[in-house]
Amino acid sequence: MNSPTNSNSRLRVADFDFHLPEGLIAQQPPVERGASRMLVVKRSSASLEDHTFTDLPSLLNPGDLLILNDSRVIPARLYAHRANARGKQDPSGHIEVLLTSPTAEGNWQALVRPGRKVRIGDQLQFPSSTGTIFLQAEVLASGEFGERTLRFAPVDDFFAVVEQIGHMPLPPYIKREDANTDRERYQTVFAEQRGSVAAPTAGLHFTPEVLTQIAARGVEIAKVTLHVGLGTFAPLRVENVADIHLHSERYTMPAATAAALNRARAERRRIVAVGTTAVRTLEHCAQAAEQSGTEIQAHSGETSIFIAPGYNFRLVGAMLTNFHLPKSSLLMLVSAFAGRETVLNAYAHAVSHGYRFFSYGDCMFIQ
Repeated sequence: MNSPTNSNSRLRVADFDFHLPEGLIAQQPPVERGASRMLVVKRSSASLEDHTFTDLPSLLNPGDLLILNDSRVIPARLYAHRANARGKQDPSGHIEVLLTSPTAEGNWQALVRPGRKVRIGDQLQFPSSTGTIFLQAEVLASGEFGERTLRFAPVDDFFAVVEQIGHMPLPPYIKREDANTDRERYQTVFAEQRGSVAAPTAGLHFTPEVLTQIAARGVEIAKVTLHVGLGTFAPLRVENVADIHLHSERYTMPAATAAALNRARAERRRIVAVGTTAVRTLEHCAQAAEQSGTEIQAHSGETSIFIAPGYNFRLVGAMLTNFHLPKSSLLMLVSAFAGRETVLNAYAHAVSHGYRFFSYGDCMFIQ
């Protein structure tokens, strides 16, 4: 299940390109959470309808099962200095460290910039704004494209320190520094399980009021956890879709959600995934159940599932998703669900009608 699930070896990454004016890349969230536009795409007819996100409850059916990703973003962007031979800060400049995932040994995978400054054996110091050293780490291993393995010196509460000195890991297409408001807005209202280094952005539109309306309509709501890491947002560096391999990301399928999915499947009720992270978790678990000849089971693990045109969806019958980057694995996943031409036509419509793109942008509901 860690290999690409694409059956069309002729597709190229360039087949998923589109023109996007830079002015349509959302730099800020909407003034009010949920005040987003929503493009509704009907797969059966390839039709497009302009809506607002608050129309979503009316587009769901009584009996639908709505799956949310409850992962919580950590302020994973840290700034460090190298320590010199005497253990003092090396004044040769800041090093940006983006924590991406913990390892089984208790260390952290990270992306560092500039990578040429950070070598195996280096000691990094992470100060606060006042200069007090809060964290220290040793570089244990080096990978491609700025990837490093870090071993942090023990502290009483690592995540509490990260919350204090870290910055919200806004994606690079947001051309500003993170602000205090991002700590709330770059987080879903149902975020619970700490561990993502990027937001599951389709969930950012939801408000408690919309969730109440959805439940009142007779829609069942359940949660999975997928901690967003390099598997979701790392750029693709190959030409052919068949050569794509994603980094693994950690997920959890809770017992209550597994039971809800098995019931919905048996009763032929529609399963609606909020975001590509929920889609990948559901489809990975469905593949695992299929291979073992069982129903979906409660468990935790890692997935590097890659979904592209040619994939046969086992569970997902509709999805809410934001607009994704050109030539990205997420755009390929959406194209697998709705058809590449339909999706690219929808994106062209969104561009021509001034929809806002990417993390803080508008959304699509594909049914």
